[in-house]
Amino acid sequence: MPESPEVDALAGFLRENAVGARIEAVELIEFRALKTRARPLDELVGETVTAVRRFGKHLSLDSTGADLVISFGRAGWATWSDGTAPTDDAGSGQADGPAILARLRFDGGRELAVTDAGAWLSLGLSVVDDPGDVSSIAKLGPDPSARGYSQADLDAVLVGRRKQLRALLQEQESLAGIGGAYSDEILFAARLDPLMHASDLTEDERARLFVALREVLAEAFAACVGVPIDRQKAEKAARMRVHGRAGEPCPEGDGVVVDVPGTKGAGQYCPACQTR
Repeated sequence: MPESPEVDALAGFLRENAVGARIEAVELIEFRALKTRARPLDELVGETVTAVRRFGKHLSLDSTGADLVISFGRAGWATWSDGTAPTDDAGSGQADGPAILARLRFDGGRELAVTDAGAWLSLGLSVVDDPGDVSSIAKLGPDPSARGYSQADLDAVLVGRRKQLRALLQEQESLAGIGGAYSDEILFAARLDPLMHASDLTEDERARLFVALREVLAEAFAACVGVPIDRQKAEKAARMRVHGRAGEPCPEGDGVVVDVPGTKGAGQYCPACQTR
């Protein structure tokens, strides 16, 4: 799942490569990906990209006309061609990669393709006048990676909440941009049980969680800078300390990393380190 650090890196790449480009053609290959049926991708043809903005795990390609919001979901991502390499024109994606759902072709032969590698479709495209018109963006909570995000902001999410920490960190209405991987890494850094309820945290534990949240995200944002977009997923996996590493030794203790109960293998932690 792409999370805010990877999506932010993609936004930076597109600012460098797509802003100022004219959209010459669009192709919707998987019609289910378009969430604004009354507003087709064709609205974008002839418009020029003016900005690229990130909202949690969503991107907006702003243009001189409508904006295109890309909601990456669980397994969505993007590919880019500068026009010097042949692209797959079969309409089903690369033979050895995820299926291409839609393409935007720019002047100069450049192309942005959005993909989904999941067993079920999760990426969504919305043609809107303002990104806030997309309900999942309108409902987003504060971005914990933003400058000025404070302990008080996090406490407002945690105090009194009878919800498990791992699930709460991924609740986009409370904390925008965090998914399964970074929630595992944050809780490992804070040495907190992912199944603990937020309301049970002491003041010291809330402080540890805040420090871990800020540090893990800051390190991830920095690590993503300059990584080619087709390498972001692999580089992210390589950086993980516990996420995706069930059965491996704990990187900081004598325990063994195991799956978080109830996650069906989607989350991992070290019970020796992350238990009161």
